[in-house]
Amino acid sequence: MIPIRDKNPSSTFPYVTIGIIIINILIFLYELSLESELGEFIMKFGVVPLKVSYYSHVSNLTFISTFFPFISSMFLHGGFIHLIGNMWFLWIFGDNIEDKLGHFKYIAFYFICGIIASSVHVFFNSQSNIPCVGASGAIAGVLGAYMITFPRARVVTIVPLFIFIQVIELPAMVVLGFWFVIQFFNGATSITASTSGAGVAWWAHIGGFAAGVVILYTIRIFSVRKPGRRRYR
Repeated sequence: MIPIRDKNPSSTFPYVTIGIIIINILIFLYELSLESELGEFIMKFGVVPLKVSYYSHVSNLTFISTFFPFISSMFLHGGFIHLIGNMWFLWIFGDNIEDKLGHFKYIAFYFICGIIASSVHVFFNSQSNIPCVGASGAIAGVLGAYMITFPRARVVTIVPLFIFIQVIELPAMVVLGFWFVIQFFNGATSITASTSGAGVAWWAHIGGFAAGVVILYTIRIFSVRKPGRRRYR
């Protein structure tokens, strides 16, 4: 399933979502300019699980060099398809979550989901020396939040059926639920596989999605107004 757009207009302009997209594009253009130095740049600012795992045992590693990548990696991408796919999903679903949370809370939400996503990836790949980059963990948090906040919102989706391609409207619960099932299946498979599944950080997606669901569900619980006390005059 490939979402094209949703039929769920927001009431505010998505300044933050657009800003994140622009920053990601600009940084990707900078990546392209690095040429032979790109590998070193990715290694420095991507999340390297092995580096995190052995942080306390290696004297030449600093807190900044080890844990700042949990932030910086959210703005790095491994290619045009990687960038376009992530920004496309953020563009479709991010504006409504930004509208729901407000601009500043949305920024915090985005980064928290991204950090949790990378942490889950590190946990399941602690011996990997391959840097993990991309905004998909944070965006997965946006998808999880969207699924529980707007489960019935209609999403125009491309659905391949054997040799035919259908464009149909589906509830967000179906589209995003199916997306999560695919991530979970591949993540579970990758635990016993000898390779990392073509370099896809499945567990970062799973962790980010779960974080988005939990955070929005928690906000929903605490935002329910408690019955106030009656005042007498």
